[in-house]
Amino acid sequence: MPNDQALANFCAFFNKLDNTCTEKLYEVYTEEIVFNDPLHHIEGRVALERYFATMYENVERCQFTYHTQQQLANQAFVTWTMEFVHPRLAHGKPISVAGCSALTFEQDGRVSKHRDYFDAGAMLYEHLPVMGRIIRWLKRRIS
Repeated sequence: MPNDQALANFCAFFNKLDNTCTEKLYEVYTEEIVFNDPLHHIEGRVALERYFATMYENVERCQFTYHTQQQLANQAFVTWTMEFVHPRLAHGKPISVAGCSALTFEQDGRVSKHRDYFDAGAMLYEHLPVMGRIIRWLKRRIS
């Protein structure tokens, strides 16, 4: 069972993550990390490093606000709000997305499984010119 500091270290790392520090993923993730989110399934730290480097390439700012954090043995769950700025989305204005992460820690405190849950439309699709209008219209119709 990892120490209580493992989850705090994970959260702190993500608030420092940008296109210049993805090579430090070894501090947080095991070599065999399995990462899932609504848009990707990634296996291995090298592949995850490429994913984060690409994702953060054009992001001007990304900040997480953490809410609920729970840990039992080697499993953890954290809810968050991510606010980011990307010049090609929402005309460069900040975008906020609520989500949560389910994590599995190894004995050394590093993460071996990471699954993010969030609304991909709220993060990406709603902020694309044509697709965004369609998705917003569909959401209004459904509600």
